[in-house]
Amino acid sequence: MSIDIAKSQLQIRAAFEAATSSRSVEGPAPLSKDRLALLAAVSPSSRSLVDRLLLVAGHGLPRMYDGDLFAHTLRAVETKDGWTERREGVSLRYTAMTALGLAHTDTATQMHALEGGTIAELLQRAAASAEQSADIGAIALTAWAIAEVTGVFAAPLYTALSRHLASGTPISTVECAWCLSAALAARGLADTSRLIEAARAGLFSARLGSPLFGHWVPASASGRLRSHIGCFADQVYPIQALSRLHASLGDVEALTAAEVCAERICALQGSSGQWWWHYDVRHGTVAEGYPVYSVHQHAMAPMALLELREAGGRDFFNCITNGLRWLDDHPETRDVLIVPDKGVVWRKVARREPNKFVRKAAAAGTALWSSFKLPAANVLFPPRRIDRECRPYEFGLMLYAWLSGGTVTKLGDNRDANTTRL
Repeated sequence: MSIDIAKSQLQIRAAFEAATSSRSVEGPAPLSKDRLALLAAVSPSSRSLVDRLLLVAGHGLPRMYDGDLFAHTLRAVETKDGWTERREGVSLRYTAMTALGLAHTDTATQMHALEGGTIAELLQRAAASAEQSADIGAIALTAWAIAEVTGVFAAPLYTALSRHLASGTPISTVECAWCLSAALAARGLADTSRLIEAARAGLFSARLGSPLFGHWVPASASGRLRSHIGCFADQVYPIQALSRLHASLGDVEALTAAEVCAERICALQGSSGQWWWHYDVRHGTVAEGYPVYSVHQHAMAPMALLELREAGGRDFFNCITNGLRWLDDHPETRDVLIVPDKGVVWRKVARREPNKFVRKAAAAGTALWSSFKLPAANVLFPPRRIDRECRPYEFGLMLYAWLSGGTVTKLGDNRDANTTRL
């Protein structure tokens, strides 16, 4: 380990301890915008479902923690004694995302998920890993979580983000959005204006004619047959980041971009509430709907749309509740997705297809002919297969979506209070 990295880790640890000691042990104070109460007013049945999901998350997250970081996935496996679940790998990205959500739960929930540890300790370990990582997405998420949860500016991580964006190296749209959210989270801790400007410019360059966002910055990095495709995540995280940009700096163009993107994906939402997976961003149409991911229904779409609302954008609660309903009432299969006794929500409903055949065919076909549809796709490759795994970030973002009300509003508050510089 280099002297600079070791020194930085000592500085981060000292700052964490200082920031943590000044915070209430009972967790964050009650927030001004109770999203669960708002949901109950719109749809009591949806509120009941989310309450049930939050209990599942509380049961499942401890199973996904390895004592150091969070796992990559919890996967169903068959043994000689029957079916069980196995923890696989570790993920710095998922650790940071889970920390963002856990920070909005009470101390008992946090300690249960972390084997008696604290989020500050978790993020210290994440910071040490991120400083030695080449994964720009993991670096951005970790920097964001550290700044937002503890009020610490992890300078080495922000330096890495700034260098990467300044280099002109292609970056995924999702990672670019995370860079913007990280920069905004730390805006009251240090001068992150150049990072904000670079990430903002990157996101605006990812659009190819419709309100939707492509998969890469620049779009050409995807290659000729895929440059026009953007996935659901490519829409969600820019909506979130650009909403926060408006809340922080009054950027009306950013709010407008977030709002028109949200309007389009909501207009394209499935009749049973499905948030579709692949879009043709040139024309603002669905290229291929499946798989449908559970995390999109209960966490990612609500998170982005609720943050847009909090930033001053339109209210899309009806689309949020439609998406939630799919988790219990999905026409693709009769099998259940929510399994409380195992602490899981199964990851997705997908087609029975070899090697993502339909998605690849849709991408190639629409590149040549915008209205291309694979004939009889639902008959030949029916969307009935459940992917029986569950990942910790899915629960982390669920907690964040429903318990972090007021976070966006605070971005526009006094940015000089409660800061710690390294």
